[in-house]
Amino acid sequence: EADGEAEARLLLQEARESIEAAQSYRRELEQRLRGLHQARKQIRESATLTRDVLEQHFNDLKGTLKKLLDERLMSLLQEVDAIEQDSIKPLDECQKLIEHGVSTADDLLREGESAVHGDVGQQNEKLCSFTKKALHIQLDSLPEVPSLVDVPCLSAQLDDCLLTILKNQIFRHGTVASRPPVQLEEFVEKPGGILVRWCKVDDDFIPQDYRLQYRKSTASHFEDVYVGSETEFIVLHIDPNVDYQFRVCARGDGRQEWSPWSVPQIGRTTLVPHEWTAGLEGYSLSSRRNIALRNDSQSCGVLYSKAPTYFCGQTLTFRQVLSGIETVGQPDRRDSLGVCVEQQNGYDSLQRDKAVCISTNGAVFVNGKEMTNQLPAVTSGSTVTFDMEVVQLGPSSNEGGNFKLRVTISSNNREVVFDWVLDQCCVSLYFGCSFLYPGWKVLVF
Repeated sequence: EADGEAEARLLLQEARESIEAAQSYRRELEQRLRGLHQARKQIRESATLTRDVLEQHFNDLKGTLKKLLDERLMSLLQEVDAIEQDSIKPLDECQKLIEHGVSTADDLLREGESAVHGDVGQQNEKLCSFTKKALHIQLDSLPEVPSLVDVPCLSAQLDDCLLTILKNQIFRHGTVASRPPVQLEEFVEKPGGILVRWCKVDDDFIPQDYRLQYRKSTASHFEDVYVGSETEFIVLHIDPNVDYQFRVCARGDGRQEWSPWSVPQIGRTTLVPHEWTAGLEGYSLSSRRNIALRNDSQSCGVLYSKAPTYFCGQTLTFRQVLSGIETVGQPDRRDSLGVCVEQQNGYDSLQRDKAVCISTNGAVFVNGKEMTNQLPAVTSGSTVTFDMEVVQLGPSSNEGGNFKLRVTISSNNREVVFDWVLDQCCVSLYFGCSFLYPGWKVLVF
């Protein structure tokens, strides 16, 4: 009996395992079926889009070709009209001269006949008058009439090889590709932006430039956001928690035309954009409040971020941009770009406690103390980045003990790395800047 119960339990266990295996098998098949549906959808949608693009392109070509042919025809017809008018004009003048001569000869004939057949008493006088008039008219002088070989004979010279050339060009125009040579690879969330990476998937393709486009999921048209040789780009001005579609293509080395577009993919960011605090005298902000310009105001102080939006593990980037006067402001040792634990009013620089920063002359400050390592000076177009990671000290570091952040500051292809020790746990930080002189303009992202 015990053996029977054990065998029953074993059979039940095997049945349950078979059911689980069957369920797993079914889930796997359903997942593969969904993959097939997505593949079929991609093929059909891309085929429909390709048809639309081809039809639109060739319709545009037909319209343009018709317009060009009409313009060329009009130009040739105008040339025919001009030659005809220029050639007919001297013939018309000659015809008028001959017709005038015929009229004069008719009048002279009538006068001569009247003189010959007139009264005897007046005959001598009329004959004398007629003879003088005939001599004055110079009856032996005739206008020159050009021969047919000396006047234009218009004809149209049309080269039939144009049709052959056009036919060969048209038959070679356009291609249909099923596998683009580049594909999107990765999306990395950034505050108010997305870092898009792509890669080459065709080993035989040698890229010269890449072209990245994007659009909101609700938009109908893609727009260019980057053209260049890099394989990644940070797309800014991205609304948080909104889907965006991206696609990329490439241009082969030495070629003018672009490759087919990659498979469009969805990217989004959940991180709110970095913003400067509005309303501080001495600084003017852009409409998105991510660009700050040090204006002509005599007031000075530290411009902080609106909120502690910089989190450890992210990269914070400051970029100096031209402010319309083609140069940045005059540098000063008290200038600063950096991050801090909290906003503290009353300071004119981030060179203070609970802050790390770089001055425009390249000096690095940690909690108000200058480090021996120095970075290149900040100039127009310079990019300064801050990267931080948490390094905890002791088992009570999250309870108010020592807290250490490993900080990397990079500028102009050089970097310094150091540990920033704080007396409290802090994984989200404010950022800030201060400039003594006007003209500095900094973008943060």
